[in-house]
Amino acid sequence: MHHSFSRFRRGSPLLGRLAFFLLLIALGACETSKRGFPEVGAPTKDADAGIGTLDSPSKLVAEITEGKVQYTIPKEQLAQNFIRQFNDGTVIDKAMIRKVQSTPKDKPAYFLVGLGLRNGQFRAMALPLQQSTDNSLYLSSAAERYIIESSGCQFCFFNFENNQIMGTSCEENGGGASCDLTVERKNTFFAATAARR
Repeated sequence: MHHSFSRFRRGSPLLGRLAFFLLLIALGACETSKRGFPEVGAPTKDADAGIGTLDSPSKLVAEITEGKVQYTIPKEQLAQNFIRQFNDGTVIDKAMIRKVQSTPKDKPAYFLVGLGLRNGQFRAMALPLQQSTDNSLYLSSAAERYIIESSGCQFCFFNFENNQIMGTSCEENGGGASCDLTVERKNTFFAATAARR
């Protein structure tokens, strides 16, 4: 079973946004999956300042309170940081934190994801988050960037196996459309933010 983080449709912007919203609701209701993200080590509270158990600086992004994600950074700022991280003309329409869980008994994994378009083609980036013992979610500068680029496909999927992103697929079968996955080491997602402090 494959899961996508979002879908973009061409045509009516209102219908596209409605379909996108309904998909997010469905994804939120279906958090248990055979697919997910890799488990990662947990930083300490000091990791937000770059001091803690990690070799690379980390920044607090959200906290889990009673099973719900409480953002410590506005989604609008996260979307702008994704645009800066892409740095190629990609426009991010949505930024969010998603939960992935192989089975109800497994520890869930969380990721920060940005969804958008570049030259009319679907683009997405996912960054694994680290969860601390107090249910805070951090993004490490050492986290990989999983990037989807569509070629003629209206919506792409991240494919998971054993809590790892293993590839991508296009919902449309045939027609030469494709979704390509690139994995980049590290990220500078919060570099500009830190520089302004």
